[in-house]
Order: sequence, then C-alpha cells, then structure tokens
Amino acid sequence: MPTVEITSREVLEKIRGGAAQKVKVAITDIDGVLRGKYMHREKFLSAVENGFGFCNVVLGWDSSDICYDNVGYTGWHTGYPDALARLDLGTYRTVPWDNGVPFLLGEFVEADGRTPLAICPRQLLKKVVGRAHDMGFAAAFGMEFEWFNFKETPQSLKDKGYIRPEPITPGMFGYSLLRAGQNRPFMNALMDELLAFGVPIEGLHTETGPGVLEAAILYGEAIEAGDRAVLFKASAKEIGARYGIMPSFMAKWNEKLPGCSGHIHQSLCNANGDNVFYDPGDPHKMSALFRHYVAGQVQLLPELLPFFAPTVNSYKRLVEGAWAPTRSNWGIDNRTTAFRVISGSAKSTRLETRVSGSDVNPYLALAAALGSGLYGIEHELELPDPVKGNGYADETAAKLPSNLYEAATRLSGSQAAREIFGQPFLEHYVATRLWEWRQSQSAVTSWEMERYFEII
Repeated sequence: MPTVEITSREVLEKIRGGAAQKVKVAITDIDGVLRGKYMHREKFLSAVENGFGFCNVVLGWDSSDICYDNVGYTGWHTGYPDALARLDLGTYRTVPWDNGVPFLLGEFVEADGRTPLAICPRQLLKKVVGRAHDMGFAAAFGMEFEWFNFKETPQSLKDKGYIRPEPITPGMFGYSLLRAGQNRPFMNALMDELLAFGVPIEGLHTETGPGVLEAAILYGEAIEAGDRAVLFKASAKEIGARYGIMPSFMAKWNEKLPGCSGHIHQSLCNANGDNVFYDPGDPHKMSALFRHYVAGQVQLLPELLPFFAPTVNSYKRLVEGAWAPTRSNWGIDNRTTAFRVISGSAKSTRLETRVSGSDVNPYLALAAALGSGLYGIEHELELPDPVKGNGYADETAAKLPSNLYEAATRLSGSQAAREIFGQPFLEHYVATRLWEWRQSQSAVTSWEMERYFEII
C-alpha cells in the first residue's frame, strides 16, 4: 500500500469532498510506459463502480505507438475495441506537482469485470504474488534505478537528431556531493515530492558517469514495489522537466559509458513475519529455502532474460567489465555476478538480482524474479557453488543470450515460463519482443554510417 494506508471508503470520501474536480488515472503498457488520462470527478466515481473503457491498443502497440502486426490479442482484425479497466483504490495518491490532483493506478480485466486479463503486466505480477501467498509467503521487494539526466527537452533532442545530448554535469564523479549540489533543486524535488507522492526514496546519489544518478526506492510488498517503480520512472521525467532536465532510463545510451541498471532486492517472509531466507547456523546465513530460491533464478535466467532485458538496447549493457552480468551465476556480496546474495541479519538477508536494466517494465521484472525463485523452491533446485572473484571468468555458468532475438526465441521454448506465467501471456510477450527485434533490423545506425559511408 502507499505510505499512508486508508480504506477504499475513505479514498472515495476524500475525492468526493475534495476541491479537485478531476482525477488522474493510469495503467502501464507492455513496455512499462505509463498511459493515462484525466477524468472528471463524476466520471471517475462511475468508473470506480463499473470500470471504464480503455482502447485495447494500449496492449497492442510498442513504445512508439506503432501497432504490432504479430499479436492475436488485438489488431486491425479486431477493430481495436475498448478493454475494460478497473481502478485499484489502494493505489490512491495525490500528485504534489500537479496541484494535489488525486491519482490512481488501474489494470485490465476481462469483459465480466472480474477475471484478470492475462496479458496485463500488473495482473501478471498479481498472479505470481498469489502463487507466493498460496505457498505461505509474503514477498518484499525494492528496486534501484540508475539513469542519465540531460539539459534537453523532447523537442531539442529531436532537433539534434538524438545525437550528443548534453548531460547536466560533466565527468565521472560517483557519490559526489559537489555534483549533487550543482543540481540541488532537482535532487531535493525528487526526494521530497516523491515522498509526498507515496514513492519514498531511501537514497539518492550521483553515479559514475556524466549526469547519472541512482535512486533506491524503499522496499514494500511486491505489488506496491512494482507500483512505486513504475511511478518513479514517470515522475522523475515530470519533475525533471520543470528544471529543464530530461531523464533517460535507456539501458545504454553511449558505448563509452556505463549502462543503467534496475537492480531488484527481494526477500520472503512467513505468516509470522520472519525472513525465511535467514539461517543463523549457515556460514552464509542462507536457509535451505533461500538456496532453492536463488537456484531457481540462476537456472531460469537464460530462459527469462527478456523480462530483465526487454529492448534491443538492453544487450549493449550486458557486456564484460561494465558492471552488468554476462553469465547466470551468483556470489556472496559479489557485484560481478548476476545474483548477489547479501547475507546479514534476520532483517537484512536478501537477494539482489543484478541483471535487470533501468529499461525494464517493473511489473514484469518483479514477476520474473519472484516466479523463478518460487519455481526453485517448488522443484527444490540445487544451487551451485558461489563465485569468488571475477564472475565474468566463471566458465561453469551458462552464458546469457547476446541479443533480443536470441533471448525471445529462448523464452518462447521455455516450459518453465509457461508454468509460471501461462501460455496466453507468454505468446503475447514473445511476439512483442520479436516485433521489437524486427524493427531494429531495418535501422541504419550512426555506426554503419561512420564505418561504411566513405570507405566501402
């Protein structure tokens, strides 16, 4: 739930009795892009009771609003009708930078108004969380994002042909209070306004690279963690625009600079609230259940990679020596592996999934992390020995697919993915990733121009 929990009845009373005559509502598409609109208050109150129509093209087009030609769910063959969306009153917030307008997230359901739509990203995460609950676990997650910030606007960047965007600060200066101070209004707005928006940030600092920041979002229940992550990315862009700053969550915008991660911290608790990953008698403080959980992620990562690396650009980040993994391995407090076990107290013992980039759809990345971990528990998978030292040199671990086509093809054939996510979602998502790959194949890149234009 958001930072301050209130009942559904209280939400409706606040909106009915408030000064705002409109409400902002939103839902995410397959790529995690927030799609929404303003509703008149009376229309909103009707939508709470009956749901509301949202053109189903939202799940039938890519991040550039180009319609897929290879999905069965919707297309010209269906006429692009409305899908039914339901608002989740538990996501109620007010937007501090938009005059306190009420805000809610929604999700898609079938025409009966109750059955979850299988290809809706938030519904997929809820499905996997339900599986955890059935096994007796509550899942706690927290996401970290790295992202670059530029002195640009959408128009200025388009006018420049998306070439040489200007970072807000120069040089490589991680953990710099000096650089943070040079953009103090933006930094303070992120910390203060996001807290007021119910997206609390545990830590915010500069990372290594010109104009790059990293934020750790306060952990919470898995659905809430997904909501916070989605809202963080969209909110950073809205807040940044006020200061002439354009944030980018692209995984790798420059081949000479580090990529941008979207690390996932996670743990499971039992009905008593105990961290079931912790075992004080184990040398690494890892319970047997924790070992199975990590083993599930290690074994399935090569099959589920498009959930963590969803774009063509994602794979430019997954290269050796760039603080991103290239093999499916794990270690104790080892940042060169795909999975970093943080062994500490009963409260702090957890897993960090490091393969995911900042370009992920948070709902899908969390669903894949939790789903593969639960798969490891259910199948009592055995965990190989941890990597000590350089994870890139671990030739015993499976190499990750090197591009989106290879990864999507691998996902298509995954029986485990069918078991975890269901066939309808899997077919739809694979088709969207293959579409994304096909769009890239006709593009003429600046690298090709520089290499071949004159010489060949």
